[in-house]
Amino acid sequence: MKFTLLIQSAPIDSQSSATALRFARALLAKGHEIERIFFYRSGVQSANRLALAPQDEPNLPLEWQSFISEHQLDAVVCIAAAIRRGIVNAAETARYGVEGDNLIEAAELSGLGQLVAACAASDRVITFGGGA
Repeated sequence: MKFTLLIQSAPIDSQSSATALRFARALLAKGHEIERIFFYRSGVQSANRLALAPQDEPNLPLEWQSFISEHQLDAVVCIAAAIRRGIVNAAETARYGVEGDNLIEAAELSGLGQLVAACAASDRVITFGGGA
């Protein structure tokens, strides 16, 4: 079965990002496919490589980076949500005239069209966080 994962909450606000990562690991362990991991709204904070965690807590952006790279997964960060939260890649630093990119290397910035395409190509779309 092919899954798309949508992460909408920041790692510091809830357990959603950590739960999504555990779920993603379990999917692959059971032989399922991950079509795309899409970070949206505050969930884009999971792709901020400069986010630091106390020594006794997991550093979820680094864990996501390792997981995505290890399994060569497609990971997309909503560009509008990321820019609003100061998360940029090298191209956006040049575009906006700011210094220092902070997007994890395993992910790319793109728009909601990537989420729509992934949903259409997947058997299941699982959302983590974002509830009011």
